[in-house]
Amino acid sequence: MKNPIGEIFRFLVAGTACIIIFAALLLTSCSTSEKGSSANDGQILFIGDDIAVVETVYGKVKGFILRDIYQFRGIPYGADTGGENRFMPPKEPEPWDDVYPAVWWGNSAPQIMDNRYANPYQSFTDHWNYDDVSEDCLKLNVWTPSIDDGKKRPVMVWLHGGGYTNGNGIEQDGYVGENLSRKGDIVFVSINHRLGPIGFSDLSGVGGPEYAHSGNVGALDMVAAFKWVNENIANFGGDPGNVTIMGQSGGGAKVCTLGAMQAAKGLIHKIVPLSGSTTSAMDQEYSRKVGKYVLREAGLDPSEIDKLKDIPWKEYILLANTAAQKCAEEYGGGTMRGSFGPVADGINIPTGIFFSDPDGPATDVPILLCTTFHEWSMARDNPELEEITAEKAKEMLGDRAGFRGGFGEKAGEIYDAYAKAFPDAKPVELMIMISSNRKGVISTANAKLEQDAPVYLAWFGWQPPLFDNRMRASHCSDICFWYYNTDLMITHTGGGKRPRTLSEKMSDALLQFMSTGNPNTESLPQWPAYTLENGETMILNDECVVKNDPDRKARELIPD
Repeated sequence: MKNPIGEIFRFLVAGTACIIIFAALLLTSCSTSEKGSSANDGQILFIGDDIAVVETVYGKVKGFILRDIYQFRGIPYGADTGGENRFMPPKEPEPWDDVYPAVWWGNSAPQIMDNRYANPYQSFTDHWNYDDVSEDCLKLNVWTPSIDDGKKRPVMVWLHGGGYTNGNGIEQDGYVGENLSRKGDIVFVSINHRLGPIGFSDLSGVGGPEYAHSGNVGALDMVAAFKWVNENIANFGGDPGNVTIMGQSGGGAKVCTLGAMQAAKGLIHKIVPLSGSTTSAMDQEYSRKVGKYVLREAGLDPSEIDKLKDIPWKEYILLANTAAQKCAEEYGGGTMRGSFGPVADGINIPTGIFFSDPDGPATDVPILLCTTFHEWSMARDNPELEEITAEKAKEMLGDRAGFRGGFGEKAGEIYDAYAKAFPDAKPVELMIMISSNRKGVISTANAKLEQDAPVYLAWFGWQPPLFDNRMRASHCSDICFWYYNTDLMITHTGGGKRPRTLSEKMSDALLQFMSTGNPNTESLPQWPAYTLENGETMILNDECVVKNDPDRKARELIPD
C-alpha cells in the first residue's frame, strides 16, 4: 500500500511545477458568451495589411481581430535581457520602422523545463501552455474591443503564477483575456518577465554599484511593463488612469510587492491577489549571501563577475540553484518560494512590512483578495485519502501541512477546532483546509488596513464534479471564474451552466471593482469592506453568502 504522506509530498512537488504544453492559437477558442460574436456562420478571423494596426512609442504593431476582439501578441516592452543586459535593470526596446507582427506569443522567461509534463493527471487538469524560452522575454499581450473609438476603458494587467521561478502570461487557458474583454468592455494585458536566478540573483554584495539592482530586475521588469501600459494603452482603447493588476499564487505575491514599490506609484490603481500574497520581501543580508555562493560555485572571484553573463542561461540557473541550496544548508534562510525572489533592498523594494506606512505608495489603492478552500487538494489522484479517519488526518498534519512542516503535537488541537467550525467536512477535507489555511491572506488584509483604501476579502469554495468529486476548490481553480472562462478552462470546471452561473457573478464583481474600486453588484449579496473586528468574507459558491471570519478561532491556533 502507498504511503499517503509520501504520495502527498510527491503530488505537491509535481503540482508546483505546473505542467504541459498545449496548442497556441486554439488558446483563444470558444467564447463563454455569444455576446459580441456573429450569430451566423460568417468570417470570425480578420488579419491583413491595414487591419488591427496600432501606433506605440516604439513603432507600429499589427495584430488581428478574432470574434470581434482585437488581439496583439508578443509586443516588446523591453530589450533582450541576455548578454550584457543580464542582471541589469530592463532597457527600453529599440524602436522599429516596419510594422511589428504582434501575432504570436513572446518567449517565456528562462526556466527549467525538464520533466515539466511528467505527471499525467497534472498535465490533464492544469493544462499549462508553454512557448519558446529565451532571455528575450520582455513581451506582453493585449486584448481589446476597439482601437479607434476614443473610449477610455478600464485596464486589467495579469501577472502569472509559478512562484518567482516558473510560468508565463498565457500558461493556462483560464488566463485568456478575450471573454472578459468582450463582457466588460475592458482592455486585458498579460506579461512575461524575468524569473528565478536570471531575475533575482542579488549580486550587489560582490559586484559593486553596477550590480546594485540585480536582486530585483524581475520586479523592475514588471514596473517597465506598467510604464509601457501607461504610455501606450490609450491607443489600444484603454485608460492609463484606471489600471487593475491581478495575479494568482506567485502572481498574487507579485501584485502585493508592486503595490509597495515607489516606482509603481501612479501606474496601478487597484490590486487583486488570488491564492497568494505577501507583506515583505527577502532579507538582503541573506540574498547577498546567496550571491556570494553563486560566484563561488562558478569558480570566479569578484573581479570576474561579468563572466556570469556569458554562461548559457540553463547552466546558470542550475549553477545558481546549487549555490542557493548550499547556502541554505549552511545558513538557513530563503522562503517557501526559494532563494530567488524580490529583495528588500530599501531602494526598489522597502524593508519592513508592506502597506504599514499610511502614506505609502498604495495608500489610495483598493485591494480585493481571494483564496480557495482547498488550495492543496492532494486527494484528487489519491482516492485512498477519502477514507482516512480523523486520527490519521491528525497524524499526517503533525508530519506535514502543505508546503510547510507539520504541526507536531498541536495537530490534534488544530484539527478539532476546524472540525467544530466546519462540522459537515470529512477528515480529508479538514486536513486539506488546514493545510490551505488563510493565515497569509489575513495577514495581508490586516496590513492593508493601515492605509486609506478599502479591503475586500473572498473565499472560493466551488467544487467541480471531476475526479469523482475529489478535485474540490483547489489551487488555480477560481481564476477562470473571475475571467469568465469556465467554458474554456473545462479541466477545472467541467463546463456548462453551473460554473458559468457563478462565473457571471464573480466576473461582474471583478469588472465593477476595476471600474470603481468596489465589487458590489446586483449579482452578489451586499459585500461589505473587510474590517479587523469582523473579518467580513464573501464565500463564493453555488450560493454566495457573507460570513464574519468563519475560521478565525481555528486559524489562530496555527503557528506563524
